[in-house]
Amino acid sequence: MLGLQYFSFADLWNPWQIVLVAAIGALYLIATGPKRTSWFADSEPITAGKKSLFLLGIAIYYFAHGGPLNLLGHLMFSAHMTAMSLAYLIAPPLMLLGIPGWMVRPVMAAKGIGKVIEWLTKPLITVVCFNVLFSFYHLPDVHDYIMTHYTIHSIFFFVLLVAAFMMWWPIIGPIRDHYKLSELMKMGYIFANGVLITPACALIIFADSSVYATYNDPQVWATAMGYCVPAGSDVLLEQFKGPQFFAIFDAQEDQQLGGVVMKIMQEITYGAALAYIFFNWYFRERAKDDLEPDPIV
Repeated sequence: MLGLQYFSFADLWNPWQIVLVAAIGALYLIATGPKRTSWFADSEPITAGKKSLFLLGIAIYYFAHGGPLNLLGHLMFSAHMTAMSLAYLIAPPLMLLGIPGWMVRPVMAAKGIGKVIEWLTKPLITVVCFNVLFSFYHLPDVHDYIMTHYTIHSIFFFVLLVAAFMMWWPIIGPIRDHYKLSELMKMGYIFANGVLITPACALIIFADSSVYATYNDPQVWATAMGYCVPAGSDVLLEQFKGPQFFAIFDAQEDQQLGGVVMKIMQEITYGAALAYIFFNWYFRERAKDDLEPDPIV
């Protein structure tokens, strides 16, 4: 049970987040279903598969930051890295794949807003912004500060989510003609993301000791956990003494595992993105060839 049996249903599942995710899912289904033509004049029907991608994306994000994995991520660094990978590398592209272009165009057409979005989603800005924020978060002092200050924690994770959507936008944004990157440029963009995130993984994997106080200092851990469990940090310290109570590995091994998990999930996600780009390119070029007339002999 990994220690989760010691916590209540509310601690594990965050009911208010269940309500929020369910409301977002319901609004999406209404907007793409019965209210589509009245809310969006130039809309077109979308497939069940496309809807499923969006719903899967919000479900994965909830599981990472609202479900048991969120609490488990306060007990083990490896679980925290799994949650970060799911929330910022996997959930955003799934949601973007499920959002139709006609749902976004009115926002892009709004005075001022479209220009801001267009600027924020320029490939050079997005690749730097996401990877700098993601790597900055994994500096030991920064990580421990964010984990132990609830308001900063909430703001930073929201900004990181926005940056994740920005990072994926040039590749799979709903408005496909927004950035006319060639397939080769898209592949280079994905490769650049993979290179820029590597130093953060290396810092975690090759550190010669446990560098995060959240997972090796009982007092810091209790402060971070106090935001997840209503009982409060004093009760947690008295009952569990520290994160070692739940440890499967020692702190350094768990940290190294977290870095490996993050790197593997990043490689899988970016590999899938490269395959998506390549096969879209292949089938489009093949369709063009099929339309070309046969040469006259």
